[in-house]
Amino acid sequence: MYKNILVAVDGSEHALKAARVAGEFARQMQAELRLVTVYEPVPTYLGEPNLQHALDERFALAQQVIDGALQEIGEIPGELKTDVLEGPAAEAILAVIEARNNDLVIMGTRGLGRLTGLLLGSQSQKVVAHAPCPVLLVR
Repeated sequence: MYKNILVAVDGSEHALKAARVAGEFARQMQAELRLVTVYEPVPTYLGEPNLQHALDERFALAQQVIDGALQEIGEIPGELKTDVLEGPAAEAILAVIEARNNDLVIMGTRGLGRLTGLLLGSQSQKVVAHAPCPVLLVR
């Protein structure tokens, strides 16, 4: 039924549960899975080298979130791709859905502040309201 699933994570418990659910869906449906995390843009007024340090720190944190989610997902039969995105969370997730033609989105209902609230209720509600495909929210 679903062949191109997107899961959005931020490292929170709800997001890790969403990653587990996404892994199960991908295994049961022989689907491809795209795992994304989003961080807020770094202000350019920081200047160099502070700007680069801030970018490196946010990317390292985002990579830790991706690594944790990959452990929760486990092995899947289809292709598994990861993306670290910069920007407002809901808008970035919606852009990926549109660009990649995902047919299901899985995400948590509450998130962490560490990545500026990727999956706070307001972010998940924006995705639900604007996504062109079904969205499964996990608590």
